[in-house]
Amino acid sequence: MKEAFERDGFVCPITVMPVEDAAHYRKQLEKAEAQHGADKTFRKILRRYPNLALPFVDEITRRPEITDVIAEILGPDLLVLDAPFFIKDANTRSFVSWHQDLHYWGLETEEEVTAWVALSPATKESGCMRFVAGSQDRQVDHSDTFAEDNLLTRGQEVAVKVDERDATEAELMPGQMSIHHGRVFHASHPNRTDDRRIGLAIRYIPAHARQTEGGNMAAMLVRGEDRHENFRPCRPPAGLMTAPDLAHWTEIAGARNAVMLDGKQG
Repeated sequence: MKEAFERDGFVCPITVMPVEDAAHYRKQLEKAEAQHGADKTFRKILRRYPNLALPFVDEITRRPEITDVIAEILGPDLLVLDAPFFIKDANTRSFVSWHQDLHYWGLETEEEVTAWVALSPATKESGCMRFVAGSQDRQVDHSDTFAEDNLLTRGQEVAVKVDERDATEAELMPGQMSIHHGRVFHASHPNRTDDRRIGLAIRYIPAHARQTEGGNMAAMLVRGEDRHENFRPCRPPAGLMTAPDLAHWTEIAGARNAVMLDGKQG
């Protein structure tokens, strides 16, 4: 696993839970959407730190079937920097442009692994993740497009030409995940199917990771110990969208947004 990850910058598919568990988590997501979907804050929570307000998301980030894989690469002490949902509704134009995550994340380290966990089928037709093997060894400039249908915060994309023939389609079934390095080129097409494409992108970093100068981000300890305290600690949610958890989320998300939207970071 580690050898393939270091060579290609990604590994997939990896089965991490029964299909029934993935279906259960999807039901919890859709129940929360039915209850809170009209709330603008809830919609923002789905894309930034949902693990602070939705208990089932926090649970997923701690599942040993997932963290065992990540620990093989990053070591036993793991923090979650963020865990956004990437949801493409049926037959929509939403897409993700070619980009490198770490370009915008305000981290000194290159040690990061994203676990992209599928709660619905992620196929070529539904817009699964796409990777360019070996591209994690390059650091390239990006441009911000702020394209309306781009799911990325700034519509960011690499400022180099990507040969589409080099792309690997990372198809996943519910309960499977891919893992990828924060520098590997990745993207995805729109969803052309009649079902939603639902993925949870869990951003793991080792506890010894450091922020760039001036960073004030928080991270959630999910495995092992944090003997370094380079990030403000997060606390797990007490319930679904509780008032104290929402206040906590507002503070934590604001600091992360300040990094993500600062063009000088990366």
